[in-house]
Amino acid sequence: MPVLMLKSWDDGPWIDLFTELMPTLDVRAHPDIGDPAEIDYAYVFRPPAGLLASLPNLKGIFSVGAGVDHILADPEIPPGVPISRVVDPDMAMRMTEFCVFAVLYYHRRWPEIATITGRRAWDVPLTPAARDRRVGVMGLGALGGASARALAALGFDVAGWARTPKVLDGVTVYAGSDGFAPFLARSEILLNLLPLTAETMGILNARTFAGLPEGARIINVARGGHLVEDDLIPALDSGRLDGAFLDVFSVEPLPDDHPFWAHPKVTISPHLASIADRRVRAGLVVDGISRLERGERPLHCIDPAQGY
Repeated sequence: MPVLMLKSWDDGPWIDLFTELMPTLDVRAHPDIGDPAEIDYAYVFRPPAGLLASLPNLKGIFSVGAGVDHILADPEIPPGVPISRVVDPDMAMRMTEFCVFAVLYYHRRWPEIATITGRRAWDVPLTPAARDRRVGVMGLGALGGASARALAALGFDVAGWARTPKVLDGVTVYAGSDGFAPFLARSEILLNLLPLTAETMGILNARTFAGLPEGARIINVARGGHLVEDDLIPALDSGRLDGAFLDVFSVEPLPDDHPFWAHPKVTISPHLASIADRRVRAGLVVDGISRLERGERPLHCIDPAQGY
């Protein structure tokens, strides 16, 4: 009987679901896991450092989310154990919906409209056509590529930036370090969907902000570690940036006394851009366990050296 250890922010509801989908699975929620040597698989979000290394017979690690940076942050990850991430069309669709919403939030000047209607005024801010609004998407993987294509389909002038060259219909693609500066220079609304790696950590910083058109807006739906938080408020206060829509943060939940809460140009959402259906995610894990039990490799394994 395979044994699965859960370590997430809401372990309780998962146990019945995994048991329903795979009755032969013995599901244990950390820290009440019994003998660590009995654990075959781990389904985790932000596991404590050393936890996975304490499971000597681990066969597979499954991420609760699409990203795996929260797992790779542990320097003691057991070598050779496959790590799988969530790849779910519903998750991509939810992220796309949110990214389109966030871009439209700035494109249609909703922060200004909210201020106007708050005064009970009837002023009408003018908005350019979508074709005249230049949107930049950082990261063109499954989630970023879907969002870039959706924005292009709405008529926006969309460019994307990735580590290596890619081809996306309707999207101008810049690649590598040589393409970063020209990509920034044309991005009035910058949308970040990069994986969090050693190379992308802190990429939303003062230097990046300086490369954007003055008054640009940024949207971060990837990871809090992409943003150098101390650089954001000075950029907003100086007018270098005119807005920041943040769904992810270095510390979550965002502390009550964090200055982002009170800043008029910061819009906050509680890490909800792409929450996928729980049953779908559990089904992907069950499929991965079944493959490993048959001696096969699970789908959507990542390369730890690349970070995704």
